[in-house]
Amino acid sequence: MAGYIYRDIRAFLTVAHERSFTRAAARLGVSQSALSHTIKTLETRLGLRLLTRTTRSVTPTEAGERLIQRVAPRLSAIDEELATFNRPQNMLAVTVRLSASDYAFHRILRTRLSHLRTKYPEIKIEITIEPEPFAQPYDAVISFGASIAKEMTALRITPDIRMVLVAAPAWLASHPQPEVPADLTQHDCIILRSRVQDTAFSWELAKNDQRVLVQVKGRWIFNCLHPVVDAAVMGDGIACIPEDTAAPWLASGALQAVLTDWWITLPGLHICYASRPRLSPALASVVEALRYPAEAPPAAYPDSAPS
Repeated sequence: MAGYIYRDIRAFLTVAHERSFTRAAARLGVSQSALSHTIKTLETRLGLRLLTRTTRSVTPTEAGERLIQRVAPRLSAIDEELATFNRPQNMLAVTVRLSASDYAFHRILRTRLSHLRTKYPEIKIEITIEPEPFAQPYDAVISFGASIAKEMTALRITPDIRMVLVAAPAWLASHPQPEVPADLTQHDCIILRSRVQDTAFSWELAKNDQRVLVQVKGRWIFNCLHPVVDAAVMGDGIACIPEDTAAPWLASGALQAVLTDWWITLPGLHICYASRPRLSPALASVVEALRYPAEAPPAAYPDSAPS
């Protein structure tokens, strides 16, 4: 009986994390109907409803959240101890090569992979910072969204990310406040270029069901995020940056928000790698560290707080 409960709770935790029976079933390698039956059996044994199911989402109930908080850390500890018996040290003593943007590094890689390096010091991690990460010749890529080649696997590692438009008070004091997206053409915009060959730049904005592309121009063009933020804080124009990066500067008043009704949300960061039956132990450890951090993630991930 205990073995079945362990298996069923593991299935429940997977569904709760993925917020989807489809994704959870794919991860566990079972059919959706079999997974649904497993969850119903567990709820019957415990006499509790663990999940709230709608046509669009699956979320834990209060009892489900309590089970997650109390049981998940203990199962993780058991899994870690069991893994040490099947994970020879020399299988981890390799270099994992990642391609990522500077935003992805500061947003998630720096903290979560530092914890991994503490746990498995034999793993070497080489990260190449690129404005538009690409697969070759890397073991994995950290990128926005899950739109990838058919032979690739993409797993989410952050929630969706809202892009915000900001400028320094000094810039807004000497230039007209933009009221509609077209007004951006009258401003210097601080541009983040993802590809060297790009010569024309546009920002996608959305309000309700209306989406527009604004052709923007500016005297500053960068291929990484931090100089964009620096230029905005210095009062050199309007920037479009992730909300969590802008948060400390907005809180301090060093930046002000503009066109707030038109901000868009991008799919969160994903780790992408070539699909294969079995990952190397080192890469599997990296994927696990990014998807399931040891620490509870903060509400926002500011790169640095302004003084």
